[in-house]
Amino acid sequence: MSERRHGEYKVPGGKLVAVDLGVVDDRLVDVQVSGDFFLDPDEALPVIDRALGGVPIAAGVSELAARIDADLARAGAEGILGVPVTMVGFDAHAVAIAVRRALGLSTGWQDHTFTYLDPGVLDPAEHAALDEVLARELAAGRRGPTFRFWEWQNPAVVIGSFQSLRNEVDAEAAERYGVQVVRRVSGGGAMFMEAGNCITFSLVVPATLVDGMSYEASYAFLDEWVLTALGRVGVQAHYAGLNDIASPAGKIAGAAQKRFVGGAVLHHVTMAYDIDADKMLQVLRIGREKLSDKGTKSANKRVDPVRSQTHLPRTDVMSSFLATFRELYRVQDGALTVAELAEARELARTKFLSPEWTARVP
Repeated sequence: MSERRHGEYKVPGGKLVAVDLGVVDDRLVDVQVSGDFFLDPDEALPVIDRALGGVPIAAGVSELAARIDADLARAGAEGILGVPVTMVGFDAHAVAIAVRRALGLSTGWQDHTFTYLDPGVLDPAEHAALDEVLARELAAGRRGPTFRFWEWQNPAVVIGSFQSLRNEVDAEAAERYGVQVVRRVSGGGAMFMEAGNCITFSLVVPATLVDGMSYEASYAFLDEWVLTALGRVGVQAHYAGLNDIASPAGKIAGAAQKRFVGGAVLHHVTMAYDIDADKMLQVLRIGREKLSDKGTKSANKRVDPVRSQTHLPRTDVMSSFLATFRELYRVQDGALTVAELAEARELARTKFLSPEWTARVP
């Protein structure tokens, strides 16, 4: 008799899927799927259970989901189910993730303890470098998952890894306002960052936490807590598109990711707190078109969805976010090591402040 194993997966914006199973000769046996989802007809549930029986434990999420979908389609074609299958609040992919969690190959938030880091005020290039250092430390097994906010003084534009420097940034305007240009390791769009005008945080997690998820699914999964945190300060937010967080008043934030060899995922988010739109429109070329599409065409305006909707100081919003993160997950306070900080500063000097890296896509 094999020992029973249990795994769960909560679909972002959906329902909980639970799987109990056994393992014999490295294959799944006696699989039982359950949860608070909706499924019609009832006879589809045992079809899902049987579809997973005998599958090798090494099967990935895509293979497991394909097996479920194929068996449901076959049962429908053979008239076993009588009516088309309706799955609400979950899908075969969600079941597959729950299976992988039962096997210990995928992990959930509750499987990790996150270290909250407060490195203080750093140069934006040092923040970008620190993201890379912490991700590589996790991939090497020298550090666990981390969560931290960015604090900085000198104004900057942080552009995505693949963006064209000249297409994104007006070099003359950046020089006139003393705005530093930093290219980060993740993709996505440019961020205009003056001290106190936005809220940026970085989350470094093991790849097992997003095992089998597409980039789109992993964005929503890693930011589900952010929607809760925003709700607690009075902002009713939702995920929009691939990597944006929006409210009825418009876009609030954008997220970006980088996945590292060795099993680390860097996920960071920047949300607008109180941005000088006039200055941003002069420094960012693409920003002019984006803001005009949103109806912000005149100068001397501010982009302030978080400030105007919460009516709270930026520090209070960040404190509430951290309290929400602590409440939802296991968190311990920690600090950067001397070696990590030194490595980040050296990496900032040799890479993130270098013209070669900044202009690698001219």
